[in-house]
This record gives sequence, structure tokens and C-alpha cells, in this order.
Amino acid sequence: MVIFMNREEFVNKIDGKVKLIRTEKGFTQDKMAEVLGISKKTLLQVEKERGSLGWTTAVALCTIFKDSEILDSAFGGERLQIILSLAFENYEENYDKTRGGKIWWQDIELQGKYKIQQNIISKHYRILDDLDRRISSSFDFEYLKKRLNELKNDIETEKE
Repeated sequence: MVIFMNREEFVNKIDGKVKLIRTEKGFTQDKMAEVLGISKKTLLQVEKERGSLGWTTAVALCTIFKDSEILDSAFGGERLQIILSLAFENYEENYDKTRGGKIWWQDIELQGKYKIQQNIISKHYRILDDLDRRISSSFDFEYLKKRLNELKNDIETEKE
């Protein structure tokens, strides 16, 4: 069974953490609403589970509160990668250095100098090279397996 997170699930998870994040930062409702660019009424509705921040404000909250331990615990410390994977199907970037998956990650498959890891909380996947640089990330494991084979074939072609 393949488990994917979608934008709605991501936003719902953020909605459920808003009050905890506000408390973590020591913000009043007025200050939190101001920081997020929403009305206090909207914030109250979200905190009472009667409303939602929506995709844009949830992404803004993750960006503004990038050092939140509440959000780290909710998403396994990889919010930006989750956001990019949800915004762009099968996201690839410029090979950012990671910590190699010492926290939040488990190795799923190893091939040569590459490995596929899965985040134990969000369940999204990534490919790392032997220098722990992120090559690709996606919720689609089959896509990453295909991408891993392409990377392996590129190395074999370079050797010829």
C-alpha cells in the first residue's frame, strides 16, 4: 500500500498545530494573526477547528516558523522538501547537502553511490548521493526507483 500526503492533508496537519506553534513562540492571537497576514477571526476559527489556513498561509507559516520544534516533530524536519514535493510533482533541485538521514529517515534502497530514504513521519522519499546531497524528492516511490536507475545508468555510461 502506497501512502501519499496531499496538499489538503498537509494543510490539515498545519491547522491542527497553529495554537501549539503560537504558544511555542509566545504570541498572542493578535500577534499571530498579524504575522500570518490573516484576521484574528480567521485564526480563532482555525484554532477552534472550524476553519482552515489554506495552502498559501500554511506554506507561509512553515516558512516564517522554520525553527519550530512543533513543526519539526509533525513533519520530520523536512517541511520545505514536503512543500516542494507537493507544489511540483517529482521535485528535483540543485543537490543540497543534507545530514544524511541520521534523524527522521530510514534507508529503503541502496544502489552504488545512491540511496533512497523515506521520512519516518511524512512518508515522503528522497535520493541522496554518497556525499549526502539530495538529488530528488517525491511522494512517488516508483518515480524515485526509476530516477535511481537513470542515475545508475548515467554513471555506467560515463565509465564507458
